[in-house]
Amino acid sequence: MTDHEAPGPAGTTAAGIPLRPFYRPDDSSRDQGTLADPGTYPFTRGRLRPPDARPRGWIQRELSGEGSPRRSNQQLRALLADGALGVDVIGDNPTVSALDPDHPMCVPAVGTTGVSLCRKQDFIELLAGLPLDRMTLSHSLPPAFALAGQYLAGPPNGIDPKVMRGSAIQAPIYSEDCSYSTFLPFAMRMRLSLDSIVFSLREMPRFHAFLEDTYYISDGGLNAVEEMSLGLLEIREVCRRLLARGLPVDSFAPRIAILVNCRMDLFEEIAKIRATRRLFARMMREEFGATDPRSWSANIAVHTSGLTLTAAQPANNIVRGALQAMAMAMAGVQGLEISTFDEPFRTPSAIAHQLAIRTQQVIQAETNIGAVEDPLGGSYYVESLTDELERRIDAAVRQIEELGDVDTLVESGYFRRILTGAMDRHSSAVQNGELRIVGVNEHTISPEADQFLRDIAEERFEPDYAHVERIRSWRAFRRDAPLQASLERVRDASADPAADLMAPIIAALDADATIGEITSCLREGQGLPGDPFEYAARRLPAGARP
Repeated sequence: MTDHEAPGPAGTTAAGIPLRPFYRPDDSSRDQGTLADPGTYPFTRGRLRPPDARPRGWIQRELSGEGSPRRSNQQLRALLADGALGVDVIGDNPTVSALDPDHPMCVPAVGTTGVSLCRKQDFIELLAGLPLDRMTLSHSLPPAFALAGQYLAGPPNGIDPKVMRGSAIQAPIYSEDCSYSTFLPFAMRMRLSLDSIVFSLREMPRFHAFLEDTYYISDGGLNAVEEMSLGLLEIREVCRRLLARGLPVDSFAPRIAILVNCRMDLFEEIAKIRATRRLFARMMREEFGATDPRSWSANIAVHTSGLTLTAAQPANNIVRGALQAMAMAMAGVQGLEISTFDEPFRTPSAIAHQLAIRTQQVIQAETNIGAVEDPLGGSYYVESLTDELERRIDAAVRQIEELGDVDTLVESGYFRRILTGAMDRHSSAVQNGELRIVGVNEHTISPEADQFLRDIAEERFEPDYAHVERIRSWRAFRRDAPLQASLERVRDASADPAADLMAPIIAALDADATIGEITSCLREGQGLPGDPFEYAARRLPAGARP
């Protein structure tokens, strides 16, 4: 910003950037080297590459998963039938924590917040009949198991893993402080990330095994600067460790993808996408020495913010999702998922799923927003925000890196304090009215009047006890000798810092080991208890419920 006038009554963006009442040409950089054309370095304006004449649009997908793999398979088929171009499979709480559904701490949660997956057969049933060679399948699951499960499920479904498309979240730094806790030490989480990325490059070359997910860390209340600085910090750390293994940067950089959040400060969110593309391009070319233009061009997808959705007046969430999706279409993202209107209550219902896909289809087919790449490029306001966000994000990354090595910061709880502080800040802002939310702290209505769509939103899914029983019964019919041998190889690999982890994990899953059993061996190889709750001998008897 220039200093021709002080910030005016417009206030600030959600990230605290002062806003002027209006913007002039000298409020932003007009350097062609900074902006350039779409498809050219530094990709501020998007990924369009000559001789493309028109933008390609985005992959329309939705988050899905509920109950058993068979039930979730029907959800995925319904989404594809409605026109989705991809799906994002989310595991229930036990699955994302690498625990089995019949673990005594897990039974009450099985299938209630996502699909329950613990064995090879579950992945085969989940993906049965899906066109895995034509659709994208993104995984909100522990990444090593997401890759191993899809790899093993491909051939039984007639699909070569080498043609599969999709992504897997890599979250070694932040997973234990957010929603992907697997009770593994940081060094083991990082090994699993690196090994799964290397495996994918070799065996699943069309897959984005390095998906940096800033959505899940930011939807607790981080602002745009915090979100992207933490995301880029993790990308930088993983890249450095891949380079230290001897991998050329151009061998893995084109397969990096970023899943970001989109909240309600729409122009700031658009500018955040543009600034991230520029920062990523400069990092890859100028710092890591990438020479392939594909390595400079960030593949960015978006999940609209669940935190912005409200249990009060849930119909308002339809409007919020549509506005956020429209903003991201103008930002030029490659993939888009809308948080459905019933997210404050449950995983998406069939009606909410269809409405979210239809929202994307209306935006793409009827508004003409996607006809031009970077339609807001050149806006004095947007360019000023882009410049300021780039400066603040880069400064935040450098500031954190100056504090010391990532290993020490993780173990000291540094990142946990950032995340919990953001949650407290958001809660206070809602309570004191600083953050205005229609239906929550203004324009409220009585509970008696607040009934529109509530019957759909509040319909709950009960724990899938039948699936728990299926897993309990299945255990008794496994071949014990090869199973135990495969688990011992996982344990040995875990204890050897130089050993590859993916080969023994895939072999164990193929021998009918469960995700929980494999993860127990990973812990034991590190000298830790196999069961984080030390309840391994307390499995409930068949037929019992907690």
